[in-house]
Amino acid sequence: MRLKMCSIHVRDPAAAYEFYTGILGFESLLAMPEHNLFIVKDPAGSGGGSVGLLLEPSDNPIGSTYMNALHDAGMPAIVLGVTDVRAEYKRLSSKGVIFQGEPSDGPGGTTAVFDDGCGNFVQLHQD
Repeated sequence: MRLKMCSIHVRDPAAAYEFYTGILGFESLLAMPEHNLFIVKDPAGSGGGSVGLLLEPSDNPIGSTYMNALHDAGMPAIVLGVTDVRAEYKRLSSKGVIFQGEPSDGPGGTTAVFDDGCGNFVQLHQD
């Protein structure tokens, strides 16, 4: 058994697709704009395998409530692994990505949290 796909609720799947591919560097797994269906995956060679991340429309009241409650609480909806959090912080900040604060070191490792602009906070965790 393996993880095949997970999802994250977003306000606008097309805008999220542009952010996750254009800014974060994910690759397209499936893009069907006519159906508002967008799935991204780790970049080739990243060692992440072929797990898809469905950019789920938050038009369902349950999904919208969940997404908004997490965001209002400042809690990350998803954690992404990177080899160097500080380098990613600099790279993404230079592209206009808004972070909650500077990278920090704690018992769980080095982390930083940013706003994806699509309704979610995303945590970077150093591998």
